[in-house]
Amino acid sequence: MFGFLKRRHLPAGQRPKLGPDERVVAWAGASGDNVVVATNHGLWLPGADDRLGWHEIHKATWSGRQLAVVAAREVPVDDEEYAVMEDLPPLIVTLLDPDRVPEQVRVRVNKSIAHTSHHPLDGLTGARGGVRVVGRRVPGVNGLRWTVRYDEGVDREAPGVAEQTRELVSWARSGVGTVA
Repeated sequence: MFGFLKRRHLPAGQRPKLGPDERVVAWAGASGDNVVVATNHGLWLPGADDRLGWHEIHKATWSGRQLAVVAAREVPVDDEEYAVMEDLPPLIVTLLDPDRVPEQVRVRVNKSIAHTSHHPLDGLTGARGGVRVVGRRVPGVNGLRWTVRYDEGVDREAPGVAEQTRELVSWARSGVGTVA
């Protein structure tokens, strides 16, 4: 009866250890009897001990068979206004039964972004390129998390770069207001 109304159930042995208020929104069978699990808080990839939060995913692409995810890590800096991020190598997973996972990844990564703007830094010594300022929503956290990502070739230690970046983040924060 109404096979299209059947709901797929994630096998109990492949269910990740979910956090409080975390729920599965989609899952997909992957190569090697693995699964990829999308939750309201992030993405669980095969072999990972923890989820990758939606706000930690810089880019994701879907080829029709492979999901490629580029996560970002925080670079240590002495600034409380924003975090400097840099990309990690892409994580590529072949999905044998993608179901709604690619759609959920696209929607939830995009939904986590409240503000994004790119600014040239060409006038500064050592800066050939620019900086992207991003305000992201983090599940379970009030307000936005502000991050910056410098273009390749930008020396973030060059005179004036940190000051201009701080001004750009401040400008972005004032334009967004209290959006959460």
